[in-house]
Amino acid sequence: MISKETIQEIFEAAQIDEVVGEFVSLKKRGVNLLGLCPFHNEKTPSFTVSPKKGIYKCFGCGKGGNSVQFLMDHEQFTYPEALKYLAKKYNIEIEEKEQTPEEIKLLNEKESLFHVTDFAAKYFASNIFDSEQGRAIGLSYFKERGFREDTIKKFQLGYAIDAWDNFTAHAIKMGYNIDYLEKTGLTIVKGKKTYDRFRGRVIFPIQNLSGRVLGFGGRTLSSDPKSPKYVNSPESDIYHKSKVLYGINLAKNSIITNDNCFLVEGYTDVISMHMAGVENVVSSSGTSLTTDQIRLISRYTKNITILYDGDEAGIKASFRGIDMILEQGMDVKIVLFPEGEDPDSFARSHRSSEVHDFIKDKAHNFIFFKTNLLIKDAEHDPVKKAGLIKEIVGTIALIPDQIIRSVYVKE
Repeated sequence: MISKETIQEIFEAAQIDEVVGEFVSLKKRGVNLLGLCPFHNEKTPSFTVSPKKGIYKCFGCGKGGNSVQFLMDHEQFTYPEALKYLAKKYNIEIEEKEQTPEEIKLLNEKESLFHVTDFAAKYFASNIFDSEQGRAIGLSYFKERGFREDTIKKFQLGYAIDAWDNFTAHAIKMGYNIDYLEKTGLTIVKGKKTYDRFRGRVIFPIQNLSGRVLGFGGRTLSSDPKSPKYVNSPESDIYHKSKVLYGINLAKNSIITNDNCFLVEGYTDVISMHMAGVENVVSSSGTSLTTDQIRLISRYTKNITILYDGDEAGIKASFRGIDMILEQGMDVKIVLFPEGEDPDSFARSHRSSEVHDFIKDKAHNFIFFKTNLLIKDAEHDPVKKAGLIKEIVGTIALIPDQIIRSVYVKE
């Protein structure tokens, strides 16, 4: 196994224009390079290489990625083969780390967990269309929200039959180990009894960058006040909530293309925005934004636009998370939806062009937005004004770039 340190060295050394240039004729076009796409037939060049961002992107067929991905796509290399090719090209000595029995066991265990989550996702998705209860409850709920069948399939939405152990019994019957069912959180084991964690809920699979299922979010359709609205998979060897963004696997290419990432709160916000033609959107799944999530976005863009409903209290509560984005050297904008609206409801009640125009017109620079919001609170109170100045200066101080900090101070 190639060591993490060597992999990092390869990624830092690889120049996307040099790698792609070995296989594609490229011409300078501004800060980028342009050529005919090697992945589909075209007469007008739509294949762009960005040395600054370290990526390639075809606006004709949608192919895109970094140097390693290009070699995997073009030369049909495996991931290790692509790394070794680049190591040879840039004279990097491959340092292979021998796996210990514990590492091999962990790798095999993780793969077993992925097999279980993949099986569960397909099972829940099939219930939506193939079971009477799934059609009557799950499919009806999604259609009431305006989700089309192609969207339901795109996001692999599903339904867990409302029975104590319907899923668990079926999984065991199909040969899946109860230990892995429990470790993924799909099954709750108490003594000799087993229960389905997500029974009676519509299911939102949570996937990693490559589309593998890490865990699930389940929404209740029950009116029982004791039943929590959402239940999520517990932490496991493959699912770490603080490192995951819902929809990132479907958003990454659009984020690169638009050089911007829209951040929303919930699963349905992401799905409805996709239906409105806005695909560069991800969700933190109702949790506070984390540094790992911010860094994940920063792999594709340095621009984040946060889409909020009209709740000022909620916005103020999220200031710390936004400050963390600034600390990573990223540019942040805020879009505030009309009172009573959120990205989900707004996207469902407006045409695609209206959604795009609204976001474009209402996007405000975060620091200016925060200043104006706090000024409203301070009014003519000098003590509050002093606190406001301290708060804003503290936020500006988080920005790594000295020139940008100076510009904000002058403004």
